[in-house]
Amino acid sequence: MSLLNEKQLFNLVNDISIKYFHKPFIDRVYFNHRLRTTGGRYIPGKRVIELNPKYAIEMDHEEFVGIIKHELCHYHLHIEGKGYKHGDAEFKKLLKETGSPRHCNPLPSSKKKVNYRYECMKCHYIYERTRRVNTNRYGCGRCRGKLKLLGRK
Repeated sequence: MSLLNEKQLFNLVNDISIKYFHKPFIDRVYFNHRLRTTGGRYIPGKRVIELNPKYAIEMDHEEFVGIIKHELCHYHLHIEGKGYKHGDAEFKKLLKETGSPRHCNPLPSSKKKVNYRYECMKCHYIYERTRRVNTNRYGCGRCRGKLKLLGRK
C-alpha cells in the first residue's frame, strides 16, 4: 500500500468510522513520521488521531484498518464522555464489538538484529543477543549453567 495524502487518509478513516461505529469522524487525522513503537495514537486534548506511516507501507491493508479502528474506539468513547483508556471496561467492550485489535503486530523492519549466539553447556538452550555477554559473569537463566559463545554474525 502506498502512502495516502491527508484527504485520502481522512476519507479512509471517515469511511471506517461510518461502517463500524455508525458515526462520522469529524476531526483531524494525519501521519506522524516520528512514531516508532506504536501503530497510532489518539490525543484527547486536541481530538487528533496520529498514524504511523510505516504500518501503511510495510503491513497489509487489514492491519492498517485494524489500527484505525482501535484509534477510533478511543476517539468515539472520548467524545461521548465514556471510558476511552486501555484499561476501561467500555473500551474493551467496544474493541470486541467492532473487531478491533488490542495491540498491533510489530513491523517487519523492526526485527531485532542478532550479532552473538550463545549455548548453555548444561541444558543446551540457545541465546541470541545483539550485544556481547560477559560469560565469566553471567550464566544460563534457566539452569545456571555456563554459557559458550557459538559465533558472531
